Amino acid sequence: MLKNKMPMLVISLLALLLAAMTFAIIVGSVAITPSIVWRVIFSHMPFFGDVIEADWTKAQEIIIWELRVPRTILAMIVGAGLAISGAAIQALVRNSIADPYILGVSSGASVGATSVILLGAFSFLGVYALSFASFLGALLAVIVVFMLAKVQGRISVIRLLLAGIAISLVLSAITNFMLLMSKQEGGIKAVMYWMLGSLGGAKWSVLPIPLITFIIVFTFLYLQYRNLNVLLMGEEAAITLGMNIDRFRKLLILLVSLLTGVIVAVSGAIGFVGLIIPHIVRLLVGSNYKHVLPISALVGAIFLVLADAVARIIISPEEMPIGIITALCGSPFFIWMLRRNSYSFGEGD
Repeated sequence: MLKNKMPMLVISLLALLLAAMTFAIIVGSVAITPSIVWRVIFSHMPFFGDVIEADWTKAQEIIIWELRVPRTILAMIVGAGLAISGAAIQALVRNSIADPYILGVSSGASVGATSVILLGAFSFLGVYALSFASFLGALLAVIVVFMLAKVQGRISVIRLLLAGIAISLVLSAITNFMLLMSKQEGGIKAVMYWMLGSLGGAKWSVLPIPLITFIIVFTFLYLQYRNLNVLLMGEEAAITLGMNIDRFRKLLILLVSLLTGVIVAVSGAIGFVGLIIPHIVRLLVGSNYKHVLPISALVGAIFLVLADAVARIIISPEEMPIGIITALCGSPFFIWMLRRNSYSFGEGD
């Protein structure tokens, strides 16, 4: 029954994503009509540029093409990436309240970002210093968690969770210590803003790395959807079915950490997306990862595009950190979901 509904669900979500993109691009301090938005976009595409008559101002073109379009695309990548990472991590640890940051990724990235903003670390990298330091911090945190979670050469899920929590607390303490000792009010505000998430740094040159990373990780996860389904059944069932569970876990941790680290490096720590989106998707399509992964990517993209638009509107002309919006949306939903007697993690199609 679900197989017949999936194409219609995908088409509906794609249409909703298109509408969300249009809305996110037209809103802002400068009013722009949807017609101008799409004509400007098509004018930058091959074969269409010579056909479309440019009846918009240069300022409108810069706002649309240089500022709002790359920001909207980055929101899609970040939302989709966090959603599929959350779904994968929940299968890995067989825990419905796990999210991509459970491996210490966001805490490690925060230390890296804080060291750049407050201490000027990696200043020789110029505009890439923040992204590099954030990713490096996230990578080192995951390596430490990974090493602590190994027992006799194998990954222990319980130790993985505990190591992730412990390392996150230690790294958060380091970040807080740097904030406490700093006398730079502007720097402290910038760190706090980054820790709550922002897509303000979006530009075309930023997009290739997160996009390519997302495509690689999504492709791997989708091709391995059967193994993800097996993980939900437990370790004994996986071994019985001939699955090399330890090797798969290591590869899964590596790729999910890579994707999450890249995302956090360009957007800051945006919470709740990787936690709530997989739950919403399971309510729609069940727990088969063949359906969970693509639908999570679409729903995550839609959610973050709209959240970013609201973040830009709500206290205009100022911009609210997007993490506040995702938390305000995510917390009530998560509480409601926990109160549902009919909901259980890993339920069938």
